[in-house]
Formats: sequence, C-alpha cells, structure tokens
Amino acid sequence: MKFLKSKNSWIFISIVLFIGYVVSCTKNDQVLDLETTANSNELLSLKTTTPPDIDGVIDPSWDKATKLNTVTQVPDPGNGLFAGYIGTQYPVTLRSMYDDNNIYFLAEYPDANKSVQVAPWYFDPSTRRWAQEPTARTFDVNGNLTREGWGEDKLAFLWNIDNSTAKFGAQTCYASCHIFTPYLDPTTTPATMKANQSGNHYTNGVNEKIDMWWLKIGRDPIYNQFSDEYQDWAGGPSFTSLVGGSGNGRHQDDQVVTGTASTTYPFGPTYTANVGGTSNNTQKLNITGSSPAISVNVPKYVIPGRTDYYYILKSEVDNGTAKVITAVDSNGVLTLNDGTTIDPNVGTDYQRVGDPVTGGDGPKIIPSYVSAPLTNGRADITCQVNYTGTGWVIEWKRLLKTPGTLKQDIDFSSLADQPFGVAIFNKSNYQHGIKPNLLLKFQK
Repeated sequence: MKFLKSKNSWIFISIVLFIGYVVSCTKNDQVLDLETTANSNELLSLKTTTPPDIDGVIDPSWDKATKLNTVTQVPDPGNGLFAGYIGTQYPVTLRSMYDDNNIYFLAEYPDANKSVQVAPWYFDPSTRRWAQEPTARTFDVNGNLTREGWGEDKLAFLWNIDNSTAKFGAQTCYASCHIFTPYLDPTTTPATMKANQSGNHYTNGVNEKIDMWWLKIGRDPIYNQFSDEYQDWAGGPSFTSLVGGSGNGRHQDDQVVTGTASTTYPFGPTYTANVGGTSNNTQKLNITGSSPAISVNVPKYVIPGRTDYYYILKSEVDNGTAKVITAVDSNGVLTLNDGTTIDPNVGTDYQRVGDPVTGGDGPKIIPSYVSAPLTNGRADITCQVNYTGTGWVIEWKRLLKTPGTLKQDIDFSSLADQPFGVAIFNKSNYQHGIKPNLLLKFQK
C-alpha cells in the first residue's frame, strides 16, 4: 500500500498531491491488549446477535471475537520513497463481527502521540511569509532530520472487489502499486526511459477494481465516518506508462470517468468531481502594494482568537464564524473580511516554538483544511475513534452489501473468504507500515 513520496521530491509532492489517502470519545482508562503473535494472517469474523455500539469504546460484545495480532512494517521500495521511516513497525490488533445486515471491525494499536494536525499554517518571521508544516519528515542533503512530520495518524484497508484484480490474491496491497515501473518520457529529445519516482496505485485492467478504506483520524470521525474509496486502472497502460506510475487510480466512491481526457500532458482520463469531505484551506494573494505584483500562499479562512484547533468546519464558513482572509502585506499581516487584522509578528502565537526540528507551533496556528461530511457512496462506513492516552481504539461498521451499483465496494454478503491488506500511518501523510496477505473469514 505505497501511497508515496521520496527524499527531496516527496517533500514537495506530498503537499501537491491529494492523497490522496474528530475524536468525540476520550475514555483514557482503556487498556490496549496488543500481544503480538508471529505469522498471524487470518481474521475470523464472529456471527453475533449483539452488535457493538460504534463509539470508540470496547464494550462486552467484543469479548468473544477472535483477535488477529499482527505487525505492519514500513517497506523499502528501493527509491527513497519512504526515506526516514523504512523498517519502522506498528503492531495492531484486529477483531471483527457480523450479523444479518452489517459487518463490524475493531482496531487497536499503540501510539505515543495523538497526531491529528495536517500541515498547519504558521508564520516565519525570518522570511515574513506564511508557510505550511511538512506532512512528513524532511531531511537535508546529508540525510539529517530537519523537521518532524506534521501528517495525521491514519488507518487503511484494501479489498479485492468481486475478485476482479488477478494479482490481489498473492500480493494484496502490492497488487496495484506500480512503484518499480519505468516509463518512456516523450517530453525529452530523444525520448528516454526514466525510473519511477512515484508510487500511486492503479490496477492492471479496465475491469479490475480494489475497494480502499482510508481513515484520516483527524478528519473523518468528526462526522462518525471512515472514507470509502476505490482504485481502478487510471486509464490503462497507454497513460500510466507515460507517467511512470503516477497515473492516479485512487478515487473517492461515486467518482467515475467522464469520457474526456485532460487537456495537458500526459492527457489522462478525467473523473467527475468529488462531493463532500475536506477541502484545502489555501489561496494565493498578491502582497498589498507590491509592484510588480508578488503572489504568495496564505490561508483562506481563520477563526480569530481560537486556539489549538486543527480543522475548520464547512458550517463555520457558511455561518461566518470563520473569517475570509482578504489581504496580506509585506510583513505577513492578514486583513480579514470584517476589517480586522492579524499581526503574526506580535508574540509567537502563529510561529514555530521550541526545538527547530522536533518543536511545535504556537496555539493559534491555522488549520490547513475545511471539513465537511462525506456524502453518498463515500459515506458507507460509520466509524468512531478514541485516543486512550497510549494508543488508538477504532470501531467501524458497514453493510455487508452496499446499495451502490458502480462496483466500487467489496461485497461480504456471500460470507466468502476475503484477502486484504492493512496499513498504519504514524504522523505522516503517505509513508506507512504495511501488512499484506491477510485473510478475512466468517464464522458460519
């Protein structure tokens, strides 16, 4: 499950790309039971008549469910894609139950830090510019850590839809990762073969699809949700071979090919727009009075006076609680749509504080995204999370068979065995530990 980035290039690309891809309970007295059993690969889903409450609290209905104790590990793709994380292990315990309508899952894993910030905005007084924290660790040319990552904790699963992806049975989450595929770059003269520096997922045929569940812990559970997404062939080899694996086959449920292609190189297929979910809190403004005009990146919205917040709700934008930033001057002073200003040079509320590598930011740093509920097929999974003080407890449920007709979801209704892979992201946007070749079985 290699969602991306490499050494210097992944620092930049991870900000540009999606990926592409809250906590209402705070029961700190829960104890995580995470004894690891080597080589465990089967998760047995228990038939139940007493379904659990999806609240992030482990209730007695889970007591009889068999635990799968396993360990994810950050792989080495061979091109620096996961530099700074390679070999790190994240143990996880999984449990599952099902009834006549739904399937239920419980995940527990230790984590010393609750990481829910995603590349927040801070002010750099040395440059008098607003900037965003990196979503993953950054390093200098000698490989020394220059800044700890500011990505959020995440959990992801991949499933083979209708057994459509031929390689999934043997490779699970590696079946759609084309990190090693070289490509012919026609933009050079003469055209030259280049190494793949990306790692986006896409399948190998027009009828191959993979169900992707991607929980962004800082965002989705705000609305009790777990993002339901899928992977397809991203337009096929005629497109993906040109871009060396960066043909992005990862899409949110309900997105489909429009039938037209991009108007820019490499002319890949376009997909219908995403509806719902998060949007980036960013815009470009010209520095007031600059001539010629100097355009800089700044946040689009801020909630004046709010501290220690890591998201802005779409409803707060709509009702005016979040103010629009309408101007920025050469000293980084922001003007808001109500005529007030924010001067980040006064104190350190909007600046980095503490150690330059591992330190934090002031209490008024500005979130990088605006959060809205997931909608339609992307909202198929109900979820809640709980940070216990030592780790995460995550509960979710989904219909055994969703009503969607686009073949973007795994169908559990036959109770057939289902291979899957799991990934854990620890304060990173794309770098993650992987456990492939797992198998879900149903107690009959």
